[in-house]
Amino acid sequence: MENFVVSARKYRPLGFDEVVGQSHITTTLKNAIDNNHLAQALLFCGPRGVGKTTCARILARMVNGFEDAETNNLNIYELDAASNNSVDDIRNLIDQVRYPPQQGKYKVYIIDEVHMLSNAAFNAFLKTLEEPPEYAIFILATTEKHKVIPTILSRCQIFDFNRIQVSDISRHIRKIADKEGITAEDQALHLIAQKADGALRDALSIFDLIVTFSSGGEVTYKNTIDNLHILDYDYYFKVTDQLIAENRSGVLLTFDEIIKNGFDGHHFITGLSEHFRNLLVCKDNATVQLLEVSDDIKQRYIDQANAVSASFLLTALSIANTFDLSYKGSKNQRLHVELALMKMAHLPSAIKLSSHPVEENGVKKKVM
Repeated sequence: MENFVVSARKYRPLGFDEVVGQSHITTTLKNAIDNNHLAQALLFCGPRGVGKTTCARILARMVNGFEDAETNNLNIYELDAASNNSVDDIRNLIDQVRYPPQQGKYKVYIIDEVHMLSNAAFNAFLKTLEEPPEYAIFILATTEKHKVIPTILSRCQIFDFNRIQVSDISRHIRKIADKEGITAEDQALHLIAQKADGALRDALSIFDLIVTFSSGGEVTYKNTIDNLHILDYDYYFKVTDQLIAENRSGVLLTFDEIIKNGFDGHHFITGLSEHFRNLLVCKDNATVQLLEVSDDIKQRYIDQANAVSASFLLTALSIANTFDLSYKGSKNQRLHVELALMKMAHLPSAIKLSSHPVEENGVKKKVM
């Protein structure tokens, strides 16, 4: 049986042009190499799975002018500071620095999760980092820049990697699916991209999981929500329609169905808050671009946003947020969510009543 290679490894970028969503980093690094302005100590900061180590390896190959990634292996020394964070580990690295490269111009030292180094290890590393030999380049990578001591930060050129946009992740997975001959629905890819929270590596891992889970290797929206245990958009659109219609019994029955499908109330109420936020975003054409969903779902949001008032959405969002904060402290959490839903279902009447004056003893008064 042929060994399976995960997509994150199989499609790891080999050049800066293939790196997704970090053009501000890759352009700067390419220009620095071309103009011979590359610093010898670089700090790559950003969330997990956004391309820090990948860019470090590409940089190591480019500064040496190697076409083949395998040829460059002898010029790269990688240290995982999460498990090798002692003074002795750093001293071993410093011993390596004394020897010039056997081929190529530079030796590149990549220290991942550098914030995990002990204070003693940091201090042992300072002198070498400040005055490295001309053939050494240090690339430090971290997900928590604030934990790196200032004396290290001051010696490095800092590059901040961004979380990758949902649209960029979705497009990249689409390219991989096409190369692999896998049929994938746009809604499913958008959902995978959203679930990854800006980390391309996580998105590719989820994609592999869904392909394995699905019969026939198809990535469908239904398979994706089933595998990731995500509440379908349909539920939130349905609940909102019921709230607008003041259908209290309908919304309680829908919530009962959600509970029976294995979702807890807290998951539902936070998802409903996100749904209300998305509807508010769709009330203004200028902010629709903030909605990171597929085109079909975006149109459904726009249609529902046109059918509901901003007053309802703002008040319902406030109620949902209040109940979200107090959910864990509730003794009866199901009733807690049901009470929130019943309050929301009363909003259309309350808003209508407050906006129309009524007569009391012949005097018009506004009900607050």
